[in-house]
Amino acid sequence: NKMKERNTTTQVKEGDEVELEIISIGSKGDGMGKVNGFCIFVPQTNKGRAYQVKITKVLERFGFGEALQEI
Repeated sequence: NKMKERNTTTQVKEGDEVELEIISIGSKGDGMGKVNGFCIFVPQTNKGRAYQVKITKVLERFGFGEALQEI
């Protein structure tokens, strides 16, 4: 299963802090960025900006984070 393999290589876990550039805005208005190709949705962020993000939830194909600060 390719999807499972890709998830194990992202090594993104709940509680991790990552630097994330918001590359687009999702349909619900959340910013979206990628960590090693893995999509993370972050509310209250702006496209083209970078943030220090705490990962709050990791699902099979994407995750969610909380912006701690703009960097």
